[in-house]
Amino acid sequence: MKRLRLPSVYTILFSLIVIVAILTWFIPAGKYDMVENDVLGRMVPVAGSYHSVEANSQGISEILLAPINGFYNHSDYTATAVDVALFVLIIGGFLAVVTRTGAIDNAIGRTTERLKGREIWMIPILMGIFATGGTVYGMAEETIAFYPLIIPVMIAAGYDALTGVAVVMIGAGIGCLGSTINPFATVIASNAAGISFIQGMLLRVVILVAGWLICVFYVMRYARLVKRQPERSLVRDLKEENEAHFLHGHNTQGDVVFTRTQKLVLAVFAATFAVMIWGVTLAGWWMAEISALFLGATIVIGLVARMGEEELTTSFIDGARDLLGVALVIALARGIVMIMDAGNITHTLIYWAESMVQDLSPVAFINAVYWIEAALSLLVPSSSGLAVMTMPIMAPLGDFVGVGRDLVVTAFQSASGLPNLINPTSAIVMGGLAMGRVSYGRWFKFTAPLLAMLIIMIMVLLSLGVLLS
Repeated sequence: MKRLRLPSVYTILFSLIVIVAILTWFIPAGKYDMVENDVLGRMVPVAGSYHSVEANSQGISEILLAPINGFYNHSDYTATAVDVALFVLIIGGFLAVVTRTGAIDNAIGRTTERLKGREIWMIPILMGIFATGGTVYGMAEETIAFYPLIIPVMIAAGYDALTGVAVVMIGAGIGCLGSTINPFATVIASNAAGISFIQGMLLRVVILVAGWLICVFYVMRYARLVKRQPERSLVRDLKEENEAHFLHGHNTQGDVVFTRTQKLVLAVFAATFAVMIWGVTLAGWWMAEISALFLGATIVIGLVARMGEEELTTSFIDGARDLLGVALVIALARGIVMIMDAGNITHTLIYWAESMVQDLSPVAFINAVYWIEAALSLLVPSSSGLAVMTMPIMAPLGDFVGVGRDLVVTAFQSASGLPNLINPTSAIVMGGLAMGRVSYGRWFKFTAPLLAMLIIMIMVLLSLGVLLS
């Protein structure tokens, strides 16, 4: 019997664009009145102001334009995708040039050689680092640069590509889910709710620590299983192909000897990532500046390695070509949001959510808010955009049922962080899976039990927060 094959990520995303377009023919079009929020510097909806507007049902031409618009247009709540896509292509070129020097292969060999027997401890350490980035500044797009680094190390250590994807995506994801001072989730949501982001900090720290422990245990358990029984890997059929792709066919075992040039290349390589982190956290950099940094680092590495002009440019173009599919995934994912906003159904969905929670008890209310925000985040993958859209509506409703606005903010951030571990409309999720060569179906199968554990944990803590407040 022929094995059933799930559709590719491109088919899944384009199908979602078609489905959302169809929904614009059936969901009533509507809008909230919008006012300028001086603190946020953005337009925010006014509670109770929802009204019907003229329908703008999306047809075939809009469906075909959605991926195109997804590249260079932006909706009310999300930035353009072209900056992220360009960053992906430059990262591909940068890594190909570094790989051409042999420095990465030797670094992988040296790492596995020194950690022999202790490789498993890379997982909690790396997930802790990514979680810190997530909780402090909402690390998301920046993770794209780390997949080609972490995945080869995990494969060389005896695990699989899915383990590498999990370390990066779940590590950063649990940090965003347990955001403490993340300006793109907690701070914006708190400002939109009219409170200080310090309020509710203790509960968020508890969610962060508990969630990180659950995720680390889950990923380590899978990694150990794969190492003992490779046939249990969810990507076992791609084992040889992935080893050839990520390890470039080099032997990563035995003695590793670095040349002076390779050491200089690795120094520039490490410095580039250090500067990126500094730029994002302290200098206000975004995709354009980060892309320029990696482009400049590529040139420096080419000079250090004494590459010829043809060798440098050919390696760069070949590397960018390898990640072209990832850039297309990002555009398709963003196209879904474009269709929904153009069809004037985004505010209608929020109005329906507002109507659902008005007459609930405090515990039921906070859990309903959590589930509503989780559902909405599947359609609006931008945490800052979702905060601006929903907090001015949901936070005042909490006042009427006796739930603190800080708890509403915590429910929002926990919900917006959770689907972004699996969200098919998220360019970061779909892009990360494409870079790891992991199909969405296999990723969902891997994460489903983890999501169930996290959901139960969060609902219990939110309910306790209401009862103890």
